Amino acid sequence: MTENVSAAAVSADGTVIAFTAWGEGEPLIIIDGATAYPAINPTNEEIGRLLSADFRTYAYDRRGRGESTDTAPYAVEREIEDLAALIEVAGAPVTVFGWSSGAVLALDAAAAGLPIARLALFEPPFVVDDSRPPLPVDYVERLDAAVADGRPGDAAELFLTAAVGLPGEAVGGMRESEFWPVMEAVAPTIAYDGRIMGTTMSGAPLPRDRWAAVTASTLVMHGTGTYPFIVAGARALAELLPTATLLAVEGEQHSAPAGVLAAALRDFAHAR
Repeated sequence: MTENVSAAAVSADGTVIAFTAWGEGEPLIIIDGATAYPAINPTNEEIGRLLSADFRTYAYDRRGRGESTDTAPYAVEREIEDLAALIEVAGAPVTVFGWSSGAVLALDAAAAGLPIARLALFEPPFVVDDSRPPLPVDYVERLDAAVADGRPGDAAELFLTAAVGLPGEAVGGMRESEFWPVMEAVAPTIAYDGRIMGTTMSGAPLPRDRWAAVTASTLVMHGTGTYPFIVAGARALAELLPTATLLAVEGEQHSAPAGVLAAALRDFAHAR
C-alpha cells in the first residue's frame, strides 16, 4: 500500500489543495461536507485503508480548511476546479464519494462535465418537505456578515443551529469545549457550503434542471436511523436522477462507520 502524506494539487486560480492518498487501484476521491476535513474526520482514512486493495483513495482538505489555501472571491465553480485539479493528479475517470453537502458538490462537478464515472452520495442534506424548518433565506448573508465582523464563532453557531438543527443551549456548551477553536478556524468556509446547497434546503422540490447533465452511475445512500428529512431528500434525488440507485443503510445515521461505507463503495464499484 502506498500513502502520500503531504501531497497537493494546484487549482486553476492557484489555490493549493492538500490531500492524502492510500492504496492502489482505480481512483476514488472523497469530498467532505461542511466544516469537515480529513484531520478531524478520521473515517476518511479508515475508508482508504479498508479499500486499499481495490482503490487509490484520495481525501483532501477543501479550500480554506486544514492545509489547503484559499483565494478570494469564492464561487462554487472554484471548488469544481479544485476537484478537477485533484482528478488530474489521480487520473481519470474517477469514482467520487461525497458526504452530506460534499455530495451536492460532487453532483455539481459531474453536471459540469468532470470525468466522473461513478458518484456515491451519503445523505445529501436536502430539505424537500416540512419535516424540519427550512434554512433562513438570509443564511449565507448572515454567515458572511459574522465572518466579516470578526465573529467566526457566531457563524459556526448559526450553522449548528439553523443548518444542523442543534438547540442553542447545546451549542452554548460546545463553545466552551476544546473543539470550538477548530470550528472557528473553518467558519469562513461554512458559507461555501451554504452556496452549494442553494435553495435545496428550502422545503421545496429539488430543481429538475440543476443535475440534468449527470450521466454517471449514482448510488444515493441514507441511514435507516437518520432524520426523516434526510430520507425524503435522498428518495427525491434518486427519483430525479435516471442513473441513480437508492440504498438504505441499516441502522445508520448522518455519520456511518468506515466499514459500512467501504463495503457499500466496493459493492457499488464492482456492480455491473
